[in-house]
Amino acid sequence: METFWIRALQLIMSLSLLVLIHEGGHFLFARLFKTRVEKFCLFFDPWFTLFKFRPRHSETEYGIGWLPLGGYVKIAGMIDESMDLEQMKQPMQPWEFRAKPAWQRLFIMIGGVLFNFLLALFIYSMILFAWGDEYIPVSKAPLGMDFNETAHKVGFCDGDVLLSADGVPFERLGGDLLSAVVDARQVTVLRQGVETSVYIPEGMMDGLLTDSVRFATFRMPYVVDSLAVGRPGALAGLQVGDSIIRLNGEPMAFYDFREALAARRLAEAKLQGDSLIQANRIVELTIVRQGKEQLLTMQLDSTYTMGVYAVTDSKRLFPVVNKEYGFFASFPAGIALGVNTLKGYVGQMKYLFSKEGAKQLGGFGTIGSIFPATWDWHQFWYMTAFLSIILAFMNILPIPALDGGHVLFLLYEIVARRKPSDKFMERAQMVGMALLFILLFWANFNDLLRFFF
Repeated sequence: METFWIRALQLIMSLSLLVLIHEGGHFLFARLFKTRVEKFCLFFDPWFTLFKFRPRHSETEYGIGWLPLGGYVKIAGMIDESMDLEQMKQPMQPWEFRAKPAWQRLFIMIGGVLFNFLLALFIYSMILFAWGDEYIPVSKAPLGMDFNETAHKVGFCDGDVLLSADGVPFERLGGDLLSAVVDARQVTVLRQGVETSVYIPEGMMDGLLTDSVRFATFRMPYVVDSLAVGRPGALAGLQVGDSIIRLNGEPMAFYDFREALAARRLAEAKLQGDSLIQANRIVELTIVRQGKEQLLTMQLDSTYTMGVYAVTDSKRLFPVVNKEYGFFASFPAGIALGVNTLKGYVGQMKYLFSKEGAKQLGGFGTIGSIFPATWDWHQFWYMTAFLSIILAFMNILPIPALDGGHVLFLLYEIVARRKPSDKFMERAQMVGMALLFILLFWANFNDLLRFFF
């Protein structure tokens, strides 16, 4: 339950900031062009508002709604989600949105998207300035990668070291690597010391979307961190810092080793006779100590555990690259990171329109799950920047009721030199809102299916 509340708090804080910045973009450009903003509301407030106030001599009422699905600014003389049609029937006033030139209205409408994108770039820059950029080069992973079921079917093998896609070297594990793999004709891997090509079939992403685990994860070396006194590991002579690389001559990573011991424990139930059982409990370990391989024989107990605690800190297990940035150097690097993130997200949007992609669409539960289970400011800001990119892109889509829909109609007006009728705009707004509610329902329905099934 504590994990739920930590993630919920991070989600609310992040969305609150993003909504304030987004609506603040609309508000700033509206005031810049002397357009009246009647209301600025964080979250939606159907039927009632949790809190509201109007500063003295201000035309704008500020409030906090009770429905945390977004927020809005009510701009005078505009057909928006408030659907204030009575106002549109009144004579046009010079401070209204509809009275302003098309280019000014265009800036007012793109203000939210622009501010969200700039916010993401700023956050990414400050992340790089404060924490730097730390990652594990995939081509230098000592034991290669573990792959999921779809990757195995394509031809990847556990232990493969990912090198390149269509000749372009891989740098780090993440969304960019996955996109490069599924869009490539062939991926080059290092398999048992030999470069090998894996040919990528069409539609590989459809299979990956059905998998419940990631395409690839780093194979964890088994490095001894500590030992329990009197248990098999200590009695066999294992020492802190030893790397266990083989079990009975078979190469093993950390999880492979645990599974192999568990399989031996299950096999014991089928054995008859103490001699066979005792033989089953004797294993040979190949370890690396101070750069040299050694053999150790271990007598396991009835639990088939060793009393060995492994190193789990990736900085101690893998060659980590850490780039540090000064204040001014962080901005071009942050901009590049934000632009690449946007490109990657846009590139993956095409999979949303497939059958499996639609099933992966998630609502607030999915969004909340991307935040860490323990409070981590680095991850909080990283996820907030990512969500800001998503919010900017989704809002600029040319769908009625979204900013992009209004932009589309304004571009039509600029080109055709005439406005769409108010009746058309009303109907378009209603259709757009209906589509958004259907999308919202479907996304959160998927969350419920994942939770219960």
